[in-house]
Amino acid sequence: MEFQNRGAVIIPMPETLLARADGIINSAVGDALVTGFDLSEKVHPVDEQWLDELAKGLAEQAWLSLDLSARLPAGLLAALRNEVTILHKSEAMSRAGIGRGADLVKDSSVRRDKIAWLEGFSEPQACLFSFLDQLRKGLNQRLFLGLKRFEAHYATYQSGDFYRRHVDSFRGRASRMISLVLYLNEDWGLEDGGELQLFSSGNECSPAGLVRPEAGRAVLFLSEEVPHEVLPANRTRYSIACWFRQDEVPLPL
Repeated sequence: MEFQNRGAVIIPMPETLLARADGIINSAVGDALVTGFDLSEKVHPVDEQWLDELAKGLAEQAWLSLDLSARLPAGLLAALRNEVTILHKSEAMSRAGIGRGADLVKDSSVRRDKIAWLEGFSEPQACLFSFLDQLRKGLNQRLFLGLKRFEAHYATYQSGDFYRRHVDSFRGRASRMISLVLYLNEDWGLEDGGELQLFSSGNECSPAGLVRPEAGRAVLFLSEEVPHEVLPANRTRYSIACWFRQDEVPLPL
């Protein structure tokens, strides 16, 4: 059998959502992507003792609040906030729904946030992904959850937006196992609202914790175990939601 050498076929990489949004907002109001934030030290290896503490906290109380501002490279939080601001201003974010695929429902009585999935192509996102993958591997070694991957999206809550009480994954689906929420909001006061309220799986009537969405603050919790809700925000609120998953390909929630 003869094969004809037709040369390589080059398929161009599609323009990312962030790049499209940056072009729109740059021409409209002069904002631009932050590309020169300080990564001279890159992402440090995640501290083993810290990982031990995280695993212990998840095993004992199913959730914990963290301060990641000193564990991420200098300027990364500002660069991520710049990205989500561009996406929000250029209306590149989509109204969030409940469920997946054919079961996706957009119900404004349950949630009113807008989202944009992180693609990992920008320098800030790639840097964050490196940190998240270290976290995935470290928790896997300690909790034996079989975490194979993670997914993450930006979320924007405008004034008055909320997300009613819910869990991130139904029991037995073997999909989302650990949730992480990272906040990107500078100078967030008590009057700004938008807190994450968490409940115990054994007592969903009494709040177990309240976390203010300040820049660098994060919440880590078991996706199937911890009901939670986002209280109404009084000004625009930015965050990143991440889920560590057992499945290799997306499955319905």
